[in-house]
Amino acid sequence: MDSLSLLASNLFSPPVIAFGAGIASVWLRSDLKFPEQVYQALTIYLLLAIGFKGGTAIAAYGITQLAMPLLITLFAGALIPIVVFFATRRFLKMNVSDAAALAAHYGSVSAVTFMASLAFLSKQGVHYEGFMPAIMAAMEIPAIFVAMLLAKKFKKQENSNMSTWATLHEVLSGKSFILLLAGLIAGAVSSPEGRELIKPFLIAPFYGVLMLFLLEMGLIAGERLRDARQAGPRLVVFAIVAPILQGALGILLAYAIGLSQGGATIFAVICSSASYIAAPAAVRASLPEANPGYYVTTSLG
Repeated sequence: MDSLSLLASNLFSPPVIAFGAGIASVWLRSDLKFPEQVYQALTIYLLLAIGFKGGTAIAAYGITQLAMPLLITLFAGALIPIVVFFATRRFLKMNVSDAAALAAHYGSVSAVTFMASLAFLSKQGVHYEGFMPAIMAAMEIPAIFVAMLLAKKFKKQENSNMSTWATLHEVLSGKSFILLLAGLIAGAVSSPEGRELIKPFLIAPFYGVLMLFLLEMGLIAGERLRDARQAGPRLVVFAIVAPILQGALGILLAYAIGLSQGGATIFAVICSSASYIAAPAAVRASLPEANPGYYVTTSLG
């Protein structure tokens, strides 16, 4: 898979096309819209399914084999959103919600880009560790958790009566974290038979539900793209530079724990890519005021 094929696999996948259709619907002044109850159902399904898929991947290898790679993944998953949050606050002058939304997306991972990187290395005959899908799955939760914690923490400054413990409780009790964690535990500790029973519901329809979700995100982003244009060239520069720096960090961390060249390449992809599946669902649920014109369009770019 060459670079053009990699680009096409991202931009011309059905979920991304659905996102574009949502934006086009706004420009055409269509009456297409989603009822709030449908959006809530889509969000609940996606977050639970994403957690379940991650737990299944971890169960396939066992916690002992994954201990050091998981620790490094948790470290990267916490560090990247912190850096992105403060960078966007300082250099892009974003408000707390928009900065936290970008932090969640850039700290998380693009499953499509990850799968494309696996295909690329396989075609080139480059060896990589078989547990990398579990590492990818483990990157989702810490990034989203840290981003939500940053959002609540800095919003707390506007509400001085809210303690740090209250902030932490608000994040831990939020539906994004609970659904992701519940799915992760269910996937990790269930018996193989139990996982097979639930797959027709949580795995098979996943990309169809994702298409509907991104169609709805496109409708929202289409209404707020003007805000993204107002952010100016700094947002474009950020969207180009951030993945390069994050990828370099991923390579350094991967070699530090002894991953192969292929494993280091994949870990760099995990660190540098931005989510447009788990993070949008979590942000839409926990930070509805954040602008999708910022976080979805930069993630897809």
